[in-house]
Amino acid sequence: MTNKHQVHIAIWSDYVCPFCYLEMPIFHQIRKEFDEVIEEKWYAFELRSDPVPTLDPESEYLRVTWERAVYPMARMREMTLRLPPVQPRSRKAFEAAKFAHENGRFEAMNQAIFRTFFEEGRDIGDNTVLLDIGVSVGLDREKLREALDTGQYTDQVLEDEKLAHDLRITAVPTMLIGKSDQPLKKSVVITGAQPYKILRTTIERMIHEKPLETKQ
Repeated sequence: MTNKHQVHIAIWSDYVCPFCYLEMPIFHQIRKEFDEVIEEKWYAFELRSDPVPTLDPESEYLRVTWERAVYPMARMREMTLRLPPVQPRSRKAFEAAKFAHENGRFEAMNQAIFRTFFEEGRDIGDNTVLLDIGVSVGLDREKLREALDTGQYTDQVLEDEKLAHDLRITAVPTMLIGKSDQPLKKSVVITGAQPYKILRTTIERMIHEKPLETKQ
């Protein structure tokens, strides 16, 4: 991997967005192929933060969206998703994920929160559920409880969302792919649950792109 640029992938997602979960296998493929050259970082993005009303889990909108888009993509990507019976807010889930990151368990926690919501239909806005998830991936229950109860990571979640606003990100999943030595605003922006080929092509272009020559 010599003479290749390091590439960053900044990912904004929400744990209540099925398309964010549906993109997970693509991220796994990308990580496996480009592990030595990419730097991956996940950011929080609440689609419906308080006081915006959450969706009605029995609404026609959700049913139609899942029938027309979510279930077909899940079958294509060989994933098992079920329309959850609850539609919680996701801030506490993000706080739990931040705690997991600082304790070296982010990847497992990230996957487990998505799986718990979209496969098991549990309420990831409930601290007790998040504590169960945390323990399942090797986190200390009482330390996680304290972090959630005190809002230890709330500011980090809000910082992620402010950055999204500054970068004019309005939907998830959104991936910003660029050279690690350049600011995020110069990245290529990819939105939605995209196929592997699109992300792979973008990353390869970044890797092989020649740096600008500096005039003497």
